[in-house]
Amino acid sequence: MKQPKMRLGIQEIPRADQWLLFSLQHLCAMFGATVLVPFLIDMSPATALLSSGLGTLAFILITKGQVPAYLGSSFAFIAPILSAQAIGGTEGAMIGSFFAGIIYGVVALIIKAAGTNWITKLLPPIVVGPVIMVIGLSLATTAVDNAMYLPGTDEYSLVHIVTAGITLGVAVIATMYVKGFLNLIPILLGLIAGYVFALTQGLIDLSPIREADWFAVPELIIPFYTYDPSLNWAIIAIMAPVALVTLAEHTGQLMVLSKISGKNFLQKPGMHRTVMGDGIATIIAASIGGPPNTTYGENVGVIAITRVFSVFVIAGAAVLAITFSFIGKVAALISSIPEAVMGGISIMLFGIIASAGIRMLVDNKLDMGEKRNMVIASIILVVGIGGATVRFSDTFEIAGMSLATIIGLVLHAVLPNKNVSYGEQNMFEENPEQH
Repeated sequence: MKQPKMRLGIQEIPRADQWLLFSLQHLCAMFGATVLVPFLIDMSPATALLSSGLGTLAFILITKGQVPAYLGSSFAFIAPILSAQAIGGTEGAMIGSFFAGIIYGVVALIIKAAGTNWITKLLPPIVVGPVIMVIGLSLATTAVDNAMYLPGTDEYSLVHIVTAGITLGVAVIATMYVKGFLNLIPILLGLIAGYVFALTQGLIDLSPIREADWFAVPELIIPFYTYDPSLNWAIIAIMAPVALVTLAEHTGQLMVLSKISGKNFLQKPGMHRTVMGDGIATIIAASIGGPPNTTYGENVGVIAITRVFSVFVIAGAAVLAITFSFIGKVAALISSIPEAVMGGISIMLFGIIASAGIRMLVDNKLDMGEKRNMVIASIILVVGIGGATVRFSDTFEIAGMSLATIIGLVLHAVLPNKNVSYGEQNMFEENPEQH
């Protein structure tokens, strides 16, 4: 690969003043999205920050400090976690997240033994694209409800919809028209604007922030300490298959990083290490009560613009996230964000996720006029967004996105003329088989 100009190389240690500034940039880039996930699934934002920081440090260690990637809360797991919570509470969702991390580990071992080409064959764009669309669209009602109604009711509120509109508007303007670093944090800018407007409308009670301690241990959910874990196969069936979707997301982020850095991370340190890093980060999160982790596009964007590739900068951002998680006033501030503000920003975020699925189909130039492609995409979308469920017993069912993913993989395996479902995908053209 052509070697690009780097302001700081992957193994370079920056000056102390630059180190803090560059790490803060990464923290700002991931902050809005990472704390939005726990807010939507009723988990502690402070715990999400802690698990994000710890997961990133684990990723850096596992990849031998050769991949400058930051890990944050995964949006792909929002709907499955909500379903898992309905069955077995937050503790049950953590067990499901743990097994999703185990799936990552198994995949990493297979990649180590067999290389990466099988992933392309298993996860064609005609399956992954519509599943990514399901991730965003299945959450659409959550975003709109938060934006339109008084919290916990179905009572329409004009103040709330205006607050959501201002939040969304600022995020859109920042995305489209703001230049430089601020263009990388449109989510955070939208949250700030919406929060300030909500303050003027009396939607925020600041007393919990004033009363919060400066130092506070995050709300940890630890197996065998705060609860006795038990297997629930229904929850595992809901959450574990999501790892296949995030695996495709992970691969895409890794390819982008490889392109902008001029290094083939799929080959060195190897995709088996990066996938294992994602898996260990998700297991760490599940062990302390945080949402599953994945590599973050926002932070890849920061690297692309600043040309700062140093893993020490990424590690610094992780340490800052861990530090913030123990500042009680920060956790109280995040918890005070009104649902209307979160609803406004979610409208754009969930739509962007769905659009990413469409982009996958377009980028790979899939012919949607082909009957095979139409059948697979249509069934995945309706099953996933409709929330279809196959219930085998009172304790075991496969539902929503997990069911849609499985059906998509089965259809791809059994329907004829497979070659039309790959389009022009050649994800690993520069990555020879690893043995």
